[in-house]
Amino acid sequence: MNDDSKVSNDSEKKHLAEEQECTSTRVITKSQSTDSESECEGDGLVNRKVIILGDSETGKTSLLIRFDQDKYTEGGLSATVGVGYANKIMVVEDAKVKLQIWDTAGQERFRSITRAYYRDAEALLLVYDITNRKSFSNIKGWLTEISELAKENVILLLIGNKLDLENERQVSVEEGQKIAEDSGAIFTEASAKSGEHVEHAFLSLARELLKTSAAVNGKVASPSVTESSKTSKSKCC
Repeated sequence: MNDDSKVSNDSEKKHLAEEQECTSTRVITKSQSTDSESECEGDGLVNRKVIILGDSETGKTSLLIRFDQDKYTEGGLSATVGVGYANKIMVVEDAKVKLQIWDTAGQERFRSITRAYYRDAEALLLVYDITNRKSFSNIKGWLTEISELAKENVILLLIGNKLDLENERQVSVEEGQKIAEDSGAIFTEASAKSGEHVEHAFLSLARELLKTSAAVNGKVASPSVTESSKTSKSKCC
């Protein structure tokens, strides 16, 4: 092998390693994340921070894992302690949107940690359980907190999770739609277990983030999606 070929191969290996690092899923603390955004920035990449909020046991972590890895753990997952983190790049038309997704704990004792993440977020996913009336009733409290702590122009996506348990439903579709309309949020119902509407929800979010980015740059963003999400480890949905 000549020197030019060796340099080329080494460069390709380095690029692949960097790409895998930028799309990996991991749990980290806030102090460990300070340099992650700049390290993964690339030409033409729209880099946006997303926070997942909602009561404990609404399936926030399961939604993220379904979206990122197309997996579901039967029997549920242990409660998130602190904050979980994942990166995923989606392609909308000719633009790449990297979602830096922070999965927050829903328990009250972790709320002070959760609140620290609001102000830098461009988008918020607010999750309730359609089989748990209390988790839906608490949405108003979450919306109040969002209005106090989040950016004024933050994009909000309301998700009614556990659509696979339709026969146990306690919250109607119309109720979810109404509170979303009143708060200016995008609305959908989804199932982390079956995967139904999960990718659609995140694609809707990516489109809105791209529109916002295009508006800031004086461009018009197309809402159509030509390619689904990409990661180095798995093909989602």
